[in-house]
Amino acid sequence: MEKQKRLKSQINDLFPTKIQGFDSLAELALDMNWSWNHCTDDIWRQIDRPLWEFTQNPWVLLQTVSQDRLSHVLADRGFRKKVDALVQARRKAAKSPAWFQQNYSKSPLTVVAYFCMEFMLSEALPIYSGGLGNVAGDQLKAASDLGVPVIGVGLLYQQGYFRQVIDKNGAQQALFPYNDPGQLPITPLRRPNGEWVRLEIRLPGYSVWLRTWQVQVGRVKLYLLDSNDAANYPAHRGITSELYGGGPELRLKQEILLGIGGWHLLNELGIKPEVCHLNEGHAAFAVLERARTFMDDTGQSFEVALTVTRAGNLFTTHTPVEAGFDRFAPALIAQYLGWYAKNKLGIPLHDLLALGRQDPNNTAEPFNMAYLAVRGSGAVNGVSRLHGKVSQKIFTPLFPRWPKVEIPIGHITNGVHMPTWDSEASDDLWTKACGKDRWLGAGETLGQNIHKITDARLWRFRTDGCKSLVEYVRKRLSLQLSASGASSQEVDDAMHLFDPQVLTLGFARRFATYKRPNLLLHDPERLLRLLSNPGRPVQLILAGKAHPADEAGRSLIQQWTQFARRPEVRPHVIFLSDYDMHLTQRLVQGVDVWLNTPLRPWEASGTSGMKVLVNGGINLSELDGWWAEAYTPGTGWALGDGREHGNDPSWNADEAEALYDLLEREVIPEFYSRDANGIATAWVARMRESMAHLTPRFSSNRTVREYTEQHYLPAANAYRKRSANKGTAGKQIIDRHNLREQKWDALHFGEVKVETRDGQYIFEIFLYLNDLDPDAVRVEIYAEGIDGEMPVRQKMKLIRQTHEALDTYVYTAAVSAVRPLTDYSPRVIPHDDAIAIPLEETRILWQR
Repeated sequence: MEKQKRLKSQINDLFPTKIQGFDSLAELALDMNWSWNHCTDDIWRQIDRPLWEFTQNPWVLLQTVSQDRLSHVLADRGFRKKVDALVQARRKAAKSPAWFQQNYSKSPLTVVAYFCMEFMLSEALPIYSGGLGNVAGDQLKAASDLGVPVIGVGLLYQQGYFRQVIDKNGAQQALFPYNDPGQLPITPLRRPNGEWVRLEIRLPGYSVWLRTWQVQVGRVKLYLLDSNDAANYPAHRGITSELYGGGPELRLKQEILLGIGGWHLLNELGIKPEVCHLNEGHAAFAVLERARTFMDDTGQSFEVALTVTRAGNLFTTHTPVEAGFDRFAPALIAQYLGWYAKNKLGIPLHDLLALGRQDPNNTAEPFNMAYLAVRGSGAVNGVSRLHGKVSQKIFTPLFPRWPKVEIPIGHITNGVHMPTWDSEASDDLWTKACGKDRWLGAGETLGQNIHKITDARLWRFRTDGCKSLVEYVRKRLSLQLSASGASSQEVDDAMHLFDPQVLTLGFARRFATYKRPNLLLHDPERLLRLLSNPGRPVQLILAGKAHPADEAGRSLIQQWTQFARRPEVRPHVIFLSDYDMHLTQRLVQGVDVWLNTPLRPWEASGTSGMKVLVNGGINLSELDGWWAEAYTPGTGWALGDGREHGNDPSWNADEAEALYDLLEREVIPEFYSRDANGIATAWVARMRESMAHLTPRFSSNRTVREYTEQHYLPAANAYRKRSANKGTAGKQIIDRHNLREQKWDALHFGEVKVETRDGQYIFEIFLYLNDLDPDAVRVEIYAEGIDGEMPVRQKMKLIRQTHEALDTYVYTAAVSAVRPLTDYSPRVIPHDDAIAIPLEETRILWQR
């Protein structure tokens, strides 16, 4: 009850009104749950349909319509009853035990702090760029649905990412509209006494004041930090001016505010997370501030504090190439963090820089944020099976002499929040087939239920979706042409483009060279013939932005826009400007086929193709990212041979031809092959398999459950053990580490004896341990895996200590003699049940 009173007070402060029932509308509008729950859509439409359709922002709607209009709709008993029911349902849902409470109510996990540079929750809160924000936003929503105790931490950008306009020449122009906090569905974060929570963060020579904001995301809260505080110098107010803008210095300041400022905020609020999830390396400075906070609480050194707290840190990398990580010049780190290292962490600058370097003593090496994240975390993961393997290769330099397969980078494949991306028609279809709570559990029976839907129902669902998309595209293109100065004839013609009965392909994403958005344009004339076949026509919708500084990407956009403006092409190809979340939703809800053509292995995961699954769309994609593990012949189409070819122009040409052939010989004929009832039965069968098998598997529901069970819960346990008794366990880990460090360089192998007996190699080795306790090491026989199998790691048994040299021990083990003896190598690695090896201890000794 107290919570509801506080919310009502906040609403009255933001928008004072005496209209009875307004506070209920505001409560619904300020909970981002409306962005994935279709139940409230009719409420906003009834208040002001045009404004709702245009803005998709109920908070703007409530502030824009007249009080007379609000009084009128709230006076309607039916309307008021529906609003009250939605409010009560919201409050009941917030208190009801969800998946996490039902399964892990007695776990030590109480809070996960989820740090990310961007969050894509809704177009009403434009603080995102693309894929990274998409993943973050969808995971917050899934955490809300599942009841996982997550708190998001990010930045509130004054401009957000740029908005795109296509000019008369077909070139991209960038605009930066201001994000007015008063029109965003956010509230100032206030203390119980009403004071706005403001933080002071020290930077060289001055302090930066940060305003704080709160976003309600169902059960979950997202806190946003904002430097646009009146107490700051004008230049400092612009630190959070725009996402991914400016140079390295601005980026460094943003990342300091996110990581150090974000953890400082949690500490200020009395929130003590067991787990800190770093969604990309941008947030890695949270590692330092978390350790500093532990130092203050316990009096431990930074070394011990980092050892303790890293057990509760998880780093998710999304970067497919090493060059994609943020790096900063040592002088810049010294300028902004030298004082912090010395006076807050109690360490020399050298030691701080070492955390972000491959070679701690290379003074010219830049500071790598991903390296800091790895060295400050208890677990690291990529975002698809393939990306996990790619990441192992990328981070190999941090684990010298370790086999690539043992580089400690796992993977949890991304998923998308299906209720965010499904259409109302899709929601209705899935609800009737699988129930209202279909995404709240493990989803084992979803596929079976989808198989029960008739071909006729699925085909009608698909054609209705395409019809809705065509209607939307016509309106949007007309507005786009009007804004660009097109003739009235062109604007009018746009309202008659495209046919809902024609096969519709969609391609929308960031325009970057590695994504090869122009692969389909490799042979323009062949493409035109394919599109304009009178018997089996095809229509193509494109959208996407290139970073304003990416000249190559902007050129790719212009090639498409100029191609689409050719008179003979215009009926078949549309390029829609200002690719944003709302446009994405409409596209994935209506296209028949989603195209994706990245250069393998540069697509870490990709999520756009996952969004069509729930809506009955089918993927045609390069075997990269998520599609490399998702593809089966019955669920979609694959491009490429599943191998890497680099940026070979001849390979690009070969793949372009393969794409044309695939469309002409398989995709198009299957779509237009109809039975006596006019249904494309083979198409529906493929669509059904995609929906049944891939939708549950690539849902963020599954992703967040995996994060919870594989990382959050174990990390919470590990952190609690290490942090007990003011970090005593951490101090012991450091003592054991220091002892190994003192002794390790003198360790060496002596004689190695091998005997072949009964189909086995019997190894006997002599190992000098330099007074090191044998329990501090693990001695193994190792062999690389064959044909994708796991490597052989046979632990050797200590059988005796020699009398001749008391520090020499004899070990033995037996391994299969099926393989050549030269495949096997004895090795010594650290052994400590309390730490993750090799993530926390990279030493290794090979006998060669």
